[in-house]
Order: sequence, then structure tokens, then C-alpha cells
Amino acid sequence: MQKIHTLDEWIDKARDVLPAGGFGNFDPGIIISHGAGSHVWDEDGTEYIDYLIGSGPMLLGHGHPEVLEVVLEQLPKGMTFFANNARGIELAEDICAAVPCCEQVRFVTSGGEADMYAIRLARAYSGKSKIIKFEGGYHGMSAEAQMSLAPVTKVNFPTAVPDSAGIPASVAEQMLIAPFNDLDAVASLLGEHHDIAAIIVEPLQRIIPPLAGFLAGLRALCDKYGVLLIFDEIVTSFRLAYGGAQEKYGVTPDICTLGKIIGGGFPLAAIGASADIMKHFDKAIVGHDKWLMQLGTLSGNPVAAVAGRKTMEILRRPGQYERLVAIGTDLQNLQSDALTAAGIDHKICGDATLFDVLFTTADCVDYRSATNQQPEQAATYNKILRQHGMLKSPTKMYPSLALTDSDIEQTKMAVERAVAGVLAMR
Repeated sequence: MQKIHTLDEWIDKARDVLPAGGFGNFDPGIIISHGAGSHVWDEDGTEYIDYLIGSGPMLLGHGHPEVLEVVLEQLPKGMTFFANNARGIELAEDICAAVPCCEQVRFVTSGGEADMYAIRLARAYSGKSKIIKFEGGYHGMSAEAQMSLAPVTKVNFPTAVPDSAGIPASVAEQMLIAPFNDLDAVASLLGEHHDIAAIIVEPLQRIIPPLAGFLAGLRALCDKYGVLLIFDEIVTSFRLAYGGAQEKYGVTPDICTLGKIIGGGFPLAAIGASADIMKHFDKAIVGHDKWLMQLGTLSGNPVAAVAGRKTMEILRRPGQYERLVAIGTDLQNLQSDALTAAGIDHKICGDATLFDVLFTTADCVDYRSATNQQPEQAATYNKILRQHGMLKSPTKMYPSLALTDSDIEQTKMAVERAVAGVLAMR
């Protein structure tokens, strides 16, 4: 096989062997060679401050020495077993101690898989079929989740719009779509439909914060109508707070899904709920007709378990979340200050631990309002940030605990150049 040396050669090779030249995740024009701490390098040796952090899991940064230590200790003992192992049991115990709604958890490999099983679990427990989700809410790649995730056409609620080919029309009939942060819309759906199993929601929807009382209102409506509340905490668990959004917002769902940080950079996710709900994973208790079949080759993988458990241990140490919030607040302020000084309309949308800049005058309350009124400005801003050493998603910035004062200063300089680039467009 011919040795590949340059980034362009890797990009060409990717186009030969990968559809659309990529894994389906991030920009295929970036091919990462390695990471250390808060930085990553591409195959040409270009260095970036990493605000993508693997789409969230690398909260401690790349190659944290304590995480590496436990992973290297586990590797010679076994990488996977397709059987119970003590490390996975210990991780489950730590999760149940941390997350309010979790009396028991079931491990899977990806967040999308966890969300799929959470929806199925709600249907098994309730005996009902329909699910309410919010327009723009991301819950993985299942057929149900791919309803009104990023609809190009705005249709009347509660009609579900498929975002992918290959999804039967019958799936849309089981999904009811509501605007995020709109309790009246949810109450109307619950009053009209009597076969709703659950509401699934990201407590922080992508980067859109819940309005005061919204999550508590969902909890109250679910209690009133006998509907399960599912928090998709794949992103927010162990990021917004150690106990996730449930701790930060003081609202406990019936079921939650967890991912990203609990695997410490390795593939691992989980569904969690009360023992009464989780009994549907136990055929001996519920019988064949109510049993929820679930298995996975890498579920509860011991390498992922030790990495996640060590990450959680570090996050429990005093001051970790205070520091993360301080870093995120600094990153928000340095961008907002520069854009305000330049007279550029914008909003910072999100939480200090996860947010982005939107070039808009609108308040960011739902999918239709949390968008760039000036998409060309957003594209230019993000392009120049990339050119000056910042790797981030076009729609999110993930702070990490690995960031240094030097990183923040370099980011400030990149932001100043990006703001100047946006001004030059006028």
C-alpha cells in the first residue's frame, strides 16, 4: 500500500473509500492525527485549540494522564467480554449514585442507541405508542429520532417531517412534534391524544436553554396525564453539573439517557430509570410479552468503564465545575464584547458549559428562532476562527477543563480577527 504523507492525500483516499469522503460526523476536510490536552493536530501538523472535543466526551482534554493510567492497567486484563465485568458494575453504581432518576442502568454503546431503547422502554412500560418530541431536538439516528430534527420545510405542528430517506411513513404517525419551550402546545397535545407513551426532550436542546419553569411544567403535565418524561442527557450529563441537567434544573424525569462523558472518550452510553421501569429488561419479572430485548457486543465494555469512572472521579473533585463555568463564561464574554464593540448583532445562546454565537437579534427559544439571521456572517466568522487555530463545530462551542490561560488569549486574538472579517463584509 502506498504511504500517505499529506492531508490532501488523506482527503483523496477518504473520497475513494468513504461515502462523501467522511465518517458522516465532522467536516471531512479535517483529518486529525493526534490530540494532547486542549489541542489537536491534523495530518499536515496544523495545530488547533480543540473546542469540538470529540463532540463532547473529552471534557478533561485528550490523553489525561490519570485516565490513561487506568486504561493501560485494564488493557492487558481484557478489552471486552460480552459478559458482566466488575468495572462495568462499579461504573453503574457510580452513575446511580450521581443521577437522580437512576436506580438502575443498562449499558449500550452509543447515545443514539440509548435514546432508541429509552423510547422503546417507555412504550413497553406504558403500553402506549405515541411519542412527543420537540422540533430540532437531536436524539440519535433511529427512525423516531429522525423526525423533525432539522426540517427544511416548516410545517404546522404536530406534523412530523422525516429528515432521512428510508423511513416508513408509518413512523411519522407515531410521532407528535411540538416547539421547544412551549408548554401550551404540549398541554394541547396531551389533552387531545390519549395514546402518548412519553415526552422525550433534551433539557438543554442543542444550545437552547429551557425557559424558567418549562422543564418543571413538562414534569407536571406528564404527572397529570400519566405520561413518562424522558431526559436525553447524552450531552448534558456530567457537563451542566455532576448530576447533569436533573441536578442543575431540579427536575427529575422518569427515564434518562447518558453518554459521552461516562465513557471517558470510549464508546459507552446508558439508559437509566427506576427499578420499576427498568424491570422490563428482566424477562423473569415481566414475562415474554412485556420484556424489552436488548444486547450489544460492546455494552459495558471494561475499558470504557474504567475511563468513564476515572473521568467521573476527577469531576467530583472540588472546584471542577466552578472552573468549567468560569472558562465558558470567559469565552462567552470575550466574543460578545468584541462583537458588541463592533456593532454586530448577535446573541450568545446556551449554557456556560456549551454554547455558540448566533448572528441574530431574536431570542433563542426554539428551533425556528435559534438560527442565524445572517448566515453569511456566521460562515465567515467560523471560517476565520478555523484559520486562526480554533477547531469548533459551526453550531457549538464545547469548553473543556484542559483549556489554559494561553488558549483563552489565543482564542481572543482569533475572535478579534474573525470580528474584523465580519465587519469587512459590510
